[in-house]
Amino acid sequence: MVQIQKFKRLVVWVLVGLLTSWIVSCSTGNVGTGTKQASSGVGNIEFWTMQLQPEFKDYFQSLIKTFESQNTSIKINWVDVPWSAMENKILTAVSAKSPPDVVNLNPDFASRLAGRNAWLDLDAKVPTQVRSSYLPNIWKASTLNNKTFGIPWYLTTRLTIYNTDLLKQAGISKPPATYLELAQASQQIKEKTGKYAFFVTFVPEDSGDVLESFVQMGVTLVDNQGKAAFNSPQGKAAFQYWVDLYKKGLIPKEVLTQGHRHAIDLYQAGETALLTTAGGEFLETIAKNAPTIAQVSATAPQIIGENGKKNVAVMNIVIPRDTKYPDAALKFALFVTNDQNQLTFAKAANVMPSTVKALSDSYFKNLPANATPLEKARVISATDLQQAEVLTPTLKNFNLLQKAIYDNLQAAMLGEKTVDKAVEDAAQQWEGVTPNS
Repeated sequence: MVQIQKFKRLVVWVLVGLLTSWIVSCSTGNVGTGTKQASSGVGNIEFWTMQLQPEFKDYFQSLIKTFESQNTSIKINWVDVPWSAMENKILTAVSAKSPPDVVNLNPDFASRLAGRNAWLDLDAKVPTQVRSSYLPNIWKASTLNNKTFGIPWYLTTRLTIYNTDLLKQAGISKPPATYLELAQASQQIKEKTGKYAFFVTFVPEDSGDVLESFVQMGVTLVDNQGKAAFNSPQGKAAFQYWVDLYKKGLIPKEVLTQGHRHAIDLYQAGETALLTTAGGEFLETIAKNAPTIAQVSATAPQIIGENGKKNVAVMNIVIPRDTKYPDAALKFALFVTNDQNQLTFAKAANVMPSTVKALSDSYFKNLPANATPLEKARVISATDLQQAEVLTPTLKNFNLLQKAIYDNLQAAMLGEKTVDKAVEDAAQQWEGVTPNS
């Protein structure tokens, strides 16, 4: 199964010293021999993906075989890395100036190294016509300081899987569509069934869903200079929303310690009525692990705030600045993410493509007469994707912003701080990281 969740942000601080020395050496202007060989179009390209074996082994072997047959001077060595190990491995490789040539990451983590000039600047290398083939909002997700560091690949939008039986028991006719309705449903479900409406994690290393909810509630996280902007009436209201749900006992206590995996476990056990998840791939997991729950499960669009903003999670492809074969690497990256290959992979992996043409395929628009929940989820996600965007800002220290907010939000939930104090402390904590955010 493709791991679409924003993978765990386990920053390997022990490597910071190595990375810093690498940055200094790069800043002298010595890009290495790779740039000198840029025009050759020849090379042995090492391509790293993130936990796509063994499910998609046949797909990638076929993809690579086709590419190599069309580009006989380029050979591709595919290496699949467990998602939990990717940050460590790429940090080590980049710091040692022995990186792979093409890497599958996500914009969140990739932007941290983009801020340290780790990736090839693609603005001058990707023609405008090619760039325009990708969804504009999605392309922006791989930019930092108006420079493009990555190429969009596959996507997911968040959607709601819900237990029709539990909602019926609670006297609720349709799943909540907004955060206001979610709070109301949480109260009603707890009173009528004794169970929880949903589970969301407040563990900063595990998920950004809560931070994205802030943006959907109208919060501006940072200003144009990267300074804290969430110490505002909207920010305090978002803090208060989650504090109230916790203090009223409408979300499980373990939201402070357990990750998104626990949300899936609770839903499969019939202990929660709703599961918010990135894409519909978890429907297959539920069908396998909890067939009785799967039989009463249906799908609905993601929960939104008053501004109507919808989230999208992006997986992208980056090319390290120290590659010896930048032209060949770029050629392969654009091949992996072209219209046809994105459409084929999206069908195989139950994800969304990031190109305009691939997304316009009838596969994402038409439903059979007896559509399954997974098929309905696909069309819901494709529809949402037309307006979806990456809700959180691209910052090289984004993980520290999330930690500042989550840590202080948890303190308010536990009654250790007032909401006003928690918001103020979170802003001050982030200000300690800026101005070079």
